[in-house]
Amino acid sequence: MSLRRYPLSEQATDAMVQLIASGEWPVGAKIPSETALAAQFGVGRSTVREAVRELAGRGLLESRHGSGVFVVRTEPVTDWPTVVRRAVISDVVEGRIAVEVEAARLAAAKRTDDDLAAMEAALAERHAARDAAPEQFVDADLAFHRAVAEAAHNEVITGLFDSLTDRVREAMLDMLALLRESGPRPTDHDEHAAIVEAIRSADPDRAGQVARTHLEHILRAMG
Repeated sequence: MSLRRYPLSEQATDAMVQLIASGEWPVGAKIPSETALAAQFGVGRSTVREAVRELAGRGLLESRHGSGVFVVRTEPVTDWPTVVRRAVISDVVEGRIAVEVEAARLAAAKRTDDDLAAMEAALAERHAARDAAPEQFVDADLAFHRAVAEAAHNEVITGLFDSLTDRVREAMLDMLALLRESGPRPTDHDEHAAIVEAIRSADPDRAGQVARTHLEHILRAMG
């Protein structure tokens, strides 16, 4: 099955939809690798990647970290605007994982007493803002994570964090709006307190893991 006409990404998407609809890729099946699909369709891996992202957005495919991409349904999700919003939020959270997990690890190795005091104060302010307006809560949450980034004492880490702040704030506000439609605001104070405790204990591996676990919980909520 070779694809020739432009745009190739749409053709790859259509070909994958046909494989799902025909049952060749049944629900629960792991699809072939990017390399295998690129060879099968006669296109580049980036084209395959774009098609997979499109079908994940439609709710047909699901990427599972460390396992691959799986078929999860045969019909697309109908609430397309919500799917797109969730996908954007997930992209931002994945970016946060890349920065904040290492920030927590470094903070556990390099934090000072002043850093710990700043994190504890920011944690308390975040908790106090749990029932405040979304903008106030998000700003308090960002201040906490900024305190963790500062405790890493790495200019590149803090620079990356600051460069993401506007996108993160926008995504978090949208996430809270989506969650508000399905119930009360979730409480994750214990997860943030665990980050502080791991940093206080000077345990980089644990600090990185609890930071990753916290952010992966958000990813699952958006899945």
